Amino acid sequence: MPQLTKMKTPVLLLCFLLAKGVFGDFVMEGDSVTLHTDLTDLQKYERILWTFGPGRTRIAQINNVVNKISLYNDVLDGKFRDRLQLDDRTGSLTVTNTRTEDSGLYELQIIGGIEVPPKKFSIIVSAPLPVPVISRNSSQCSSSSSCSLLCSVVNVGHVTLSWYKGNSLLSSISVSDLSISLSLPLEVEYQEKNPYSCVINNPISNQTQHLDISQLCQPCEVDASSLIPEDGLPLSHMVLICVSVVVTVLVLAAVGMLSIYWKYKNTNQLGQTPKQEYTEMNNGDGLAETDELKTVSVRVGETVTLNTGVTAIKSFDVLQWRFGELNTDSTNPFIVFARLNEQSNFDGTGHYETFRNRVQLDQQNGYLTINDIRPTDFGIYKLNISRNGRNVISKTFIVRGDETLQFWSECNFSLKDKICSNNNNTLFLLK
Repeated sequence: MPQLTKMKTPVLLLCFLLAKGVFGDFVMEGDSVTLHTDLTDLQKYERILWTFGPGRTRIAQINNVVNKISLYNDVLDGKFRDRLQLDDRTGSLTVTNTRTEDSGLYELQIIGGIEVPPKKFSIIVSAPLPVPVISRNSSQCSSSSSCSLLCSVVNVGHVTLSWYKGNSLLSSISVSDLSISLSLPLEVEYQEKNPYSCVINNPISNQTQHLDISQLCQPCEVDASSLIPEDGLPLSHMVLICVSVVVTVLVLAAVGMLSIYWKYKNTNQLGQTPKQEYTEMNNGDGLAETDELKTVSVRVGETVTLNTGVTAIKSFDVLQWRFGELNTDSTNPFIVFARLNEQSNFDGTGHYETFRNRVQLDQQNGYLTINDIRPTDFGIYKLNISRNGRNVISKTFIVRGDETLQFWSECNFSLKDKICSNNNNTLFLLK
C-alpha cells in the first residue's frame, strides 16, 4: 500500500510543530534520542540549560562560569536517572533507553553571550505497535447479504488505524492521545473475493492484519433445527408454556378484580365509603362513561385540593368545575364556577364570586384548590372534561365538614333516578 498515505497524519503533525518553532521527533521505545543544539563553541555562553515538561523542570546544565556539568537525576521522582548524557562540546542532550513516559516537550535555554532564542523539541516515544484484531461486529449470523466487521487495537497513542481494499484506502481514524483504544468498522459482502486488510501505523512502524472473509463471515442457514432452542425443548412445549402463562395471568387478573368488587360492595353496604358509580348517556350518542363519587372531609379555615386524576389536560377541549349546595331541592343545583379550555384560558362565572381570591385551578392537570374553607363551601363539586363535545371524564366530590357528616352517612342513593335523598331533603347528583 502507498507509504505516503500511511504517513499522512503523523507528517501533518510534525509540520504543525515545525510551524510553531518546535522540533518534533518520533522514537521507538528502548532506543536513544539526541536533541541537538547546533552550537559549535560553548565558551561564548555562560550556561546551557535543558528543561522538561510543562513545569520546565531542570534536568541538565553546563555552567561555563564555574566550569561544571550537572545532570539532575533526582528530579521528577528520578525518571531520567542514569539515562541522560550531555555533550560538553556541543551541549546536545541524549536520552537513552527511552520510555513512553519520556514523551513530552524538552526546551533548551542558552544564557549569556550572544543572544540565542530558546529551542523546543517535542518527543514522542512509541511502544511497539500491536497487531490489529479483526472480529465479527455481531456474534450472531445475519439474514442480510453483508457482514459487519470491527478492527480494534488497545493501549495505543499517536497512531492511525485504517481499512484497505487492496491498495485503496477505505477509511481511517487517527489519535494523538496516549494509551487509548481504537475501533474501526467495515461492511463487506459474504461472497466477496477482494483482499481486505487493517493497518495500524505511526511514522516509525506499522502492523497489518489481513481479513479472511470465509472464516469470519458465515451467512445464516435457516432450517428446522433453528426452531429448537439450545436446551433442546420442543417448539410445542414452548407454545404450551406460553399459553399456560397467559391463562395464569388472566386468572390472577380476574381474581384481583373480583376481590376489589367485593371489597367496595361490602364497604358501600356498611355506609363507610360514599362512593358510587353510574352510567350516563352523553347527548344520546350512546357514549357510556363512569362517574366517580368521592367524599372529602375538611375543617373550616383549611385548604382542600380536588384531584382530577389526570396528568395533563392539553389534549382535551374543555375542563369544567361546577358547584352545588347540599340539602337543595333544585332540579339543576350545579352552577359553573371554573372553566379551563384547550388554550389554558381560565374564566369564572356564577358562584365564582363566592370563591373570589380563594380558588386556584392548575392549568396542567385541572386540580382545583380552595383556600380558607368556609361553611358555605361545603357541598358537591362536579368535574367534567370533554373532548370534541363529548364527556370523557366525569367525577363528583363531596366536600363536607362535621356538620354534614351525619347527613351524608344517612344518604340513600338511587341509580335509576340519579338522586340522593335524606328524610325530606333531595339532592341531585347529576345535571
